Amino acid sequence: MSASHADAVTFSDLSRNPRAVAERAARLGRVRVTHRDAPDFYLTAVDREEERDQTLATASRLFLALIKHDPAARALVLAMPEVFPWVRHLSPEELRAFTLELVEALSDAAELDVDVTTQEVIAGWRATARIKAGPERYAEARKPTVGDFGPVEASA
Repeated sequence: MSASHADAVTFSDLSRNPRAVAERAARLGRVRVTHRDAPDFYLTAVDREEERDQTLATASRLFLALIKHDPAARALVLAMPEVFPWVRHLSPEELRAFTLELVEALSDAAELDVDVTTQEVIAGWRATARIKAGPERYAEARKPTVGDFGPVEASA
C-alpha cells in the first residue's frame, strides 16, 4: 500500500509543524514524509504498525501450516503463477523450492522482523527464471567453466 500524493508532507512541514503532521498521520493512518536529500519515510501510529505486524504473522503462520500439512504445497504452488507470472520458466521442482523458500522468508519477516530476505528470495528466483527464459542465455549458463575467476565477495 502506498500513500497517495495527498498523503505526503515534506520534511520541512514536519519540522515547522510537527503537531499538525502527527495529527494528520493519526487521522490517515500514516503519511509519507518526503525529503530532498534523503530517502522518504512514513510517519505512522504504533497501533497501526502492530496490526500490520500481526497480519503478516498470521498470513505467515497460515502458509507454514499449509506446507506442514501438504508437503507438496499444492495449493500454494498452484497460486504462484498468478502472483509471479515468470515462474512458468521454472521446473516443477524449482517452483516447489521457490514456494518453500518464500514461505520461510515470509515467516522470518513476520517472526524475526527480517524483511530483506523475502525480496532477496524473489529477486534470486526471478533471475533464475530470466536466465531460463532465453534459450541461448540458459545454454551459456549451463556450460562448464574453467579456471579461477578471482575472489568472490560474499554479503553477510
